[in-house]
Amino acid sequence: METTGNQGGAASAPQGGWTALIDDIVAGCWVDPETGKPATVPYESIVIADSLEGREAELVAGLGLGKTFTVVADHATWDAMGERIAHALQSLGPVKTVLLDHPHADMANVAVLTEKLKGAEGVVAVGSGTINDLVKYVTGLDGRRYCVFGTAASMNGYTSTTASITLDNGLKVSLPSHAPAGFFVDLSVAAAAPTYLSAAGFADCLVRSVAQVDWWLSHRLFGTAYDNAPYIIQQEDEAELNRRAEGINRGDVSANGYLYRVLTMCGLGVSFTGMSNHGSMGEHQISHYIDCFAGDRHPGTLHGQQVGVGVLTMGRLQRHYLENASPPKMKATRIDLQGMSRRMGADIAQQCFTEIQPKIFDEKEIGALNEKIADLWPALREELKAFVIPVEEMTRLLKAAGGPTTAQELGVPVDFYREAVVHCREMRNRYSFLDIAADEGILEDFSRGEV
Repeated sequence: METTGNQGGAASAPQGGWTALIDDIVAGCWVDPETGKPATVPYESIVIADSLEGREAELVAGLGLGKTFTVVADHATWDAMGERIAHALQSLGPVKTVLLDHPHADMANVAVLTEKLKGAEGVVAVGSGTINDLVKYVTGLDGRRYCVFGTAASMNGYTSTTASITLDNGLKVSLPSHAPAGFFVDLSVAAAAPTYLSAAGFADCLVRSVAQVDWWLSHRLFGTAYDNAPYIIQQEDEAELNRRAEGINRGDVSANGYLYRVLTMCGLGVSFTGMSNHGSMGEHQISHYIDCFAGDRHPGTLHGQQVGVGVLTMGRLQRHYLENASPPKMKATRIDLQGMSRRMGADIAQQCFTEIQPKIFDEKEIGALNEKIADLWPALREELKAFVIPVEEMTRLLKAAGGPTTAQELGVPVDFYREAVVHCREMRNRYSFLDIAADEGILEDFSRGEV
């Protein structure tokens, strides 16, 4: 098992190299201080280094994927690293390439890639979100092990055990899949990528504050599962990354190194918990709504860019509540199924309506919930405030990294962004401050301030 990171080290890397702590987690040596139990993750090799030049074949060979290899890339990732990897793998055996043309992570491309990978033995993905999700999902269908070389730090899904796929009806969902056997990062490649890609990945890391607030809120109100381990492992690196936010916008190798560490830790957290709640709550619902229902209004922005703006929206909404010593007081949940059908289409609306039933409360249920919140609020408010990065600071960090901070900067029509804020809670059964604001009757007014 190889998990050694920065060979020889770099002055800006953590003590022990870029995979310090990650090595221990992959080896099963890291013990959760809250449970006293070792963490178990389904990865064999994670290597992050200033350069992987000349090591590509060695890294893949160590996984034992087979004697023939198929490299999957798109045109951009082929130019960035794919051609180099395909050439290196020729020393191990026959190499085929699958070059996808501007692919989307949807069921149509799943079908295309499934056909192209028939009979493929060692599958090697080269790329970030879309390429990795497609290869992960297709190989996961029959359990074929694969590996991935990251080309840009644009998202946290490299090491997760789920794949974000858009269904045939247009609904984007996280589907159970499997992890790559190997995950390899050449930081010189990542730093040379367009900086807006790394800024999108930085925004996905900035999620921690608002997602933890929402997740702990849900846990305290309803007893839903909560696990602190994902936050423990990334705490120190999050601080180091935030100190280097401006370096993201400059293509700095050190900043990209810490960015990849935090993204990797977040993905590893999915293995700990079996869920993505620690890094995906209200802010991600806003982004999912944009991706699913913008249609021709979608400006082509990345998931992470949209998430970043969603983070700031959730930060402002959470601040509204956490600055108030009085608890929220809600009314029975009102969901307009006909309105959902008009916005989403009848099939998706019905699917989502079924999904969110557990958070639709009648008069009696909302009365009991109001009593519980009133009882918990003095302590709960302080607990939640401990997780917060002030929204002004998150805005400064996102700007420094080069990410958009408003719907206008995204290029998403402001009226549609406001629609996403109001109605994204209707998509999935994750309880957040969006649900509290909607049931209290203030969400629409709040959304009018979002530009």
